[in-house]
This record gives sequence, structure tokens and C-alpha cells, in this order.
Amino acid sequence: MNRLEKLRATINNIDTKILKLINRRAKIVKKIGKIKISKGYNIYSPEREKEIIERLIKYNTGPITEDDIKDIFSIIMQICRYQQKTITISYLGPEGTFTHLAALKIFGNRNNYIAKETIGDVFYSVEKNETEYGVVPVENTTEGIVTHTLDMFLECDLYICGELNMKISHCIVSKENSINKIKYIYSHPQAIAQCKNFINTKLQGAKIFEVSSTAEASKIVKNKKYSAAISAEITATIYNLNILSKNIQDMEDNYTRFIVIGKHKVSNSGKDKTSIMFSLKDRVGILHDALSPFKKYNINLTKIESRPSKKRPWEYVFFVDFIGHINDKNVKKSITELENLCTYYKFLGSYPQAK
Repeated sequence: MNRLEKLRATINNIDTKILKLINRRAKIVKKIGKIKISKGYNIYSPEREKEIIERLIKYNTGPITEDDIKDIFSIIMQICRYQQKTITISYLGPEGTFTHLAALKIFGNRNNYIAKETIGDVFYSVEKNETEYGVVPVENTTEGIVTHTLDMFLECDLYICGELNMKISHCIVSKENSINKIKYIYSHPQAIAQCKNFINTKLQGAKIFEVSSTAEASKIVKNKKYSAAISAEITATIYNLNILSKNIQDMEDNYTRFIVIGKHKVSNSGKDKTSIMFSLKDRVGILHDALSPFKKYNINLTKIESRPSKKRPWEYVFFVDFIGHINDKNVKKSITELENLCTYYKFLGSYPQAK
């Protein structure tokens, strides 16, 4: 016991030192916040936060892991950011959606959050300065792209400031206490599509209703008999529902990519991704020629999607993601060559690449 007490005493001493250092860090951050606010700089700096974590990972000797470092220092940076300013963020609501959970993971739980009914409403809230940032889903590993998010970039002049890849686990929640009683299923179309196998085997014959979000589905079924929602586990607590089954998604590795939208550009973090959109002149081989500069300058494309331009029939806008920052020399050269082939080009943002 003497040895155990000595070890505990050592831990107490270390914890006291850690607390003093965190408070010292917070005081310095407050000074930085005053400078940022006086000069009109943004409090949220994802590139700086990425740089801090990458540097600490580089110097880590264990036994804590890279993920441990990210978890610990993400929370420390969120708490220190609160010392500077409370940020207002909009998200696809209502409370308890996966987008809400993503926003909390990115910004922390002590900010001001405003739930919006649609992805478009999130964009408009940022554009009209109702909120400083918005969080929206952009793609899923099972069901692919969220087209409404891409389409909103055609309407709004906003930048992508950050991204988060979050694992999605769906549950069946209901006021009923048995899955055998379920006759009606409510959820967002993407969630329904991600759980097809479970629905076909465990809920055969149930009538499906598509709604604006998974949390909205839970909100609906809390007052309905024989009804269930496909939603996040947290909605059972929020809306006082029973969890009838967990992890019902078809794929175990079911991830959704969320993006942060705002009005400012993000500086280079060293490990960045860039998103752009463009339309091309109408001639044979034009798409091949447009993508050639990326290969020429050794740039890795991670995604290419096309959407109708909504201006003329059969005219399309291409959305492209690639590794690198818009200020990198090779990226600048490739974009210059690309623009010569475009009838329309728009930079959507460079931002720290998520794991």
C-alpha cells in the first residue's frame, strides 16, 4: 500500500502541474483572442489546430496513441477557444441529428447552436450572418454524395473551412417496447437506404415514411403508436424513446463526411484538401484535358462529381476534391491551366484534411 500511495501522490503532483499549464495556456489564448478580435481575425482556426496536433503527434513517445493525443488536445483547444469567444453555429436539425453530433465534435458543446430544417437553411443562415459557421453532410460511404449540399454552392458564396469523417451507427427507436409491434418506419432517405437489409429482414411489410432528418423522425414517433424511427442512439434520450435495436446499418464501416461552411478562407496547415467547381466548354475530350493538369503536376484527385448547372439543358458543373492547398505552387499551376478550359470556375475552399 505504501508503494501504491506513493504512485498516487506522484500522479496528484503531475495533475496539479498539468492543471497549472492548462490555465497558463488559457490565459495566453485569451490574449491571442483579444488581438484577433481587434484585428477582425477569425477565432476558429482549423489549420492552426491541425498544426498543433500534428506537431504533438510527431514528438509523442507513448504510451498514449495518436488518437489519444487528438482527443485530449481537441478538447483542450475547444475549452481554450471558449475563453476567446462563443461561436454561433447552424446545423441540419432538429437536436440529435448526426449533423448536430458532428457540429458538437468539431466546435464543442459550449457554443450557440441553431437547428435548421434544411441544408439550404444552414447555408442561408451563414450567408446572411445569422450564424458564423454551418455544418452540413456532404457524402456517405454507403449512399454517396448529398446532392443538396453541392447544389447550394451554386447559390451561395461560402467557403469550406473544415471537414469531419464520422462513423454513423443507426438504431431503431420507438415508444413501443418490441420490434414486432412496428408497422411504420420514419427516417431520412439516406438513413433508410443505409439500413435496407435490416428493414427487409426484420421489418418486412412496415410502411416507410421519408422525413427531413433522423432526429425529426424520432420527434414524430414519440407520439405515434406502432411506429419507429431510424436514428442516432442519443435521440432515445432526447425524446424519451426505447431502443429496440442498435447498429442496424448494412455496412459496419458506415461513415459520413461533414463540412464546415463559413465566409473566410483557411490558411495552409501542411495536410490540406481543396474543393473546386467548374463548367467546361463543349468539345470532344474537354474533360480529359481539364483533368490532365492535375496528373501533370502530381496532384491526387480524391473525388469528382457532376451536377446539372440549372442554367441550360444538359450543361453540367463538376465538383472536384484534391489533396493540396490552393496556395501550393503545383496547385496554382494546375488551376491556371484548368481555368483556360472553363466557362465557369469557383474556388470552394482549402482546409485541413480529415483522417
